[in-house]
Amino acid sequence: MVKAFESIPVAPHPLPVLGHLAQLVRKPLSTLSSLVQYGDVVRLRAGLTDVVVVCDPSLTTQVLRNDKVFDKGGFLNERAREVVGDGVATCPYDHHRRQRRLVQPAFHQSRLPGYAEVMVDQADAVVGGWRDGQAIDVLPEMMQISTRVMLVTMFSDALLPGVVDQAVADIRHVVNGVGRRMFSPPLFDRLPTRGKRRHYEAIARLRGMARAVVEARRRSGDDVDDLLSLLLQSQDVDDSRFSDVEIADQAVTFFITGSETVASTLAWALNELVTQPDIQRRVQEEVDRVVGAGPVRYEHLPELELTEQVIIETLRLRSPSWIFTRITRTDVELGGYHIPAGTTVVYSHHLLHHREDLHVDPERFDPSRWDGASTTRNDTYIPFGGGPRKCIGDNFAMAEAIIVLASVLARWRVTSTPDRDLRPVLSAVMKPRMLRLRVAARDSTSRNDTSERTAQV
Repeated sequence: MVKAFESIPVAPHPLPVLGHLAQLVRKPLSTLSSLVQYGDVVRLRAGLTDVVVVCDPSLTTQVLRNDKVFDKGGFLNERAREVVGDGVATCPYDHHRRQRRLVQPAFHQSRLPGYAEVMVDQADAVVGGWRDGQAIDVLPEMMQISTRVMLVTMFSDALLPGVVDQAVADIRHVVNGVGRRMFSPPLFDRLPTRGKRRHYEAIARLRGMARAVVEARRRSGDDVDDLLSLLLQSQDVDDSRFSDVEIADQAVTFFITGSETVASTLAWALNELVTQPDIQRRVQEEVDRVVGAGPVRYEHLPELELTEQVIIETLRLRSPSWIFTRITRTDVELGGYHIPAGTTVVYSHHLLHHREDLHVDPERFDPSRWDGASTTRNDTYIPFGGGPRKCIGDNFAMAEAIIVLASVLARWRVTSTPDRDLRPVLSAVMKPRMLRLRVAARDSTSRNDTSERTAQV
């Protein structure tokens, strides 16, 4: 028998008017993780509105696979749409299949070797500029790499250096703004603030930049081998193509989802390797053995097994995309409860990845848990989502993260500094407040010695 919506357990201690919003703002990750004890489906009060949080992996899979009923929507998706418009990541079900078909060629597996060359070049440009003994602010350095990778693969060399630097700053403001605003009560949201003004100014610059480049490329007719040209040329089964506005929406979507998430993952991965120097040493030995003295290449990726496991485990422990929302377009049953049309449904990567009954010692960073384990068809591991709306750039992001991490550790040994604040920033992407690490040069002699020892073993 299907139970009424009102019988869904409510998380404890909602405040008058605010409900659970104060808890989500102060302690978002622990608040979400605590919901498991109350049931597979739990209600939270977001102001005066109830939202449903899914805590069970099989029910989360149901939500992800049935995107016609559990459509893109809810407070987080609406905030994201303010930034990226109706791109492939945020558009409703009625538009998604067409957009996915038109975008898919740009992320086909055959394109990855070419993209990998850009990833290597941009990683070397940043990592090669560090000095022996330098303390680096890790997240901005990783952002420089990931943002430049996205801009070059998207627009080739169409952007001047100053525009790129502004885009990096604007993406940071936008992602932080989405995080702050997604839990804002409607009354607070209407208040004019300096932060809100900067948020909208950054959005306008990003979208204006994307539109200007798309329009210029359309006028010139240049056939450049980049992602923008593929989107301009892409044609659906009914011969329809993207409009300039649609391409600009896709571009801004890729800028943001492909920069902050990868940068945050790399920052967390380096932090974990600092706390476990033995794993860092083993990754360096693997990189030395596989890559040698030259740069990382796409062909090296299958052999960089431990490096990949470090990224996979980082995405479990510190998944940058930690919360998503959907909205029900019709009445539906979920976990034995009646969910009315128009209900916001929340699912959380962090919640599933930290359940003690799903992952052994879930708070421990342990790349070896993925030794021989598959991440596909695994309802308990969803860093890229799942179902028809699974991240279209998942292979791109994984390749980039592995290449950049290998590029860093091929040159540098990374150690800790005292000025670190690892508390996560309340943002659309989970990232550390402050992460500074010290780099020490690994000379070619030590790399060659390591390669020889590894080969002998």
